[in-house]
Amino acid sequence: MSDVNKTIQKWHASFTKGTDFDSWGQLVEAIDEYQILARQLQKEVQSTNPSDFTEDQKKTLGKFATCLEMRSSALQCTQSQEEFKLEDLKKLEIIIKSILTYNKDFPFDVQPVPLRRILAPGEEENLEVEEEEDAATGAGSPESFPNRVPVLQGTLLPRLPSEPRMSLLTIKIDKIGLKDAGQCIDPYMTVSVKDLSGIDLNPVQDTPVATRKEDTYVHFSVDIEIQRHIERLPKGAAIFFEFKHYKPKKGFTSTKCFAFMEMDEIKPGPIVIELYKKPTDFKRKKLQLLTKKPLYLHLHQTLHKD
Repeated sequence: MSDVNKTIQKWHASFTKGTDFDSWGQLVEAIDEYQILARQLQKEVQSTNPSDFTEDQKKTLGKFATCLEMRSSALQCTQSQEEFKLEDLKKLEIIIKSILTYNKDFPFDVQPVPLRRILAPGEEENLEVEEEEDAATGAGSPESFPNRVPVLQGTLLPRLPSEPRMSLLTIKIDKIGLKDAGQCIDPYMTVSVKDLSGIDLNPVQDTPVATRKEDTYVHFSVDIEIQRHIERLPKGAAIFFEFKHYKPKKGFTSTKCFAFMEMDEIKPGPIVIELYKKPTDFKRKKLQLLTKKPLYLHLHQTLHKD
């Protein structure tokens, strides 16, 4: 079997796994599977390397990824008026199975997610000076790019079911202090839980774009449901918060800074944590503060016990 057929087989298996979870009512697992597959498809669509797929096939894959994210969003928002149903998603199975020979119109009127360059780990290390230049010239002002399509409305997951003698954690991201807060376009946070080796312990979640920017603060006011009971997190685990924003001159979304919270900091109430320079150091070995100014990430924690 060729590499491209192996890839398609892997995508189809992931799709089937997600729709099975969905039909069984295992919504958290379904959302996770849909988002993983959507990112894999988007990565293929955005790849500039020689590809086994034509440009038309890439557009179809991009639309497929959009439908996966629409279904994921529908599962997270029970009051959505434009719900994308499981039955709709299942109509697309023939496309992912036969993408190399599929030649019909896409069954839904959707557009691929706007292309945004995916950066390799460490590729952002040399962008700090460029960001300073953008801020100085006003190149990052939203008014300069009125026709650009904004990012999706986050990938937040619902709270897990409660269990006896187990604790669940909700973290409200209140606001983040940045000297150039007003210059950030479509800012959002990526939240992940990592072990000491930097390996994901939970599904990664993105917040919606920030609600407002005011003075030196970007305001979010959004709740993140940590996708594992606190008692089941291993020793040395940490919750990471990566602040990201769109850089129109370069055409990609960049991590500006990050913060993290360790297990001994989990306690009900407000907490303020320091910001560190990128690239994100999930192993916490070479940390550099972003600034000497008193600018922090402001959070509020709520513990839920059965």
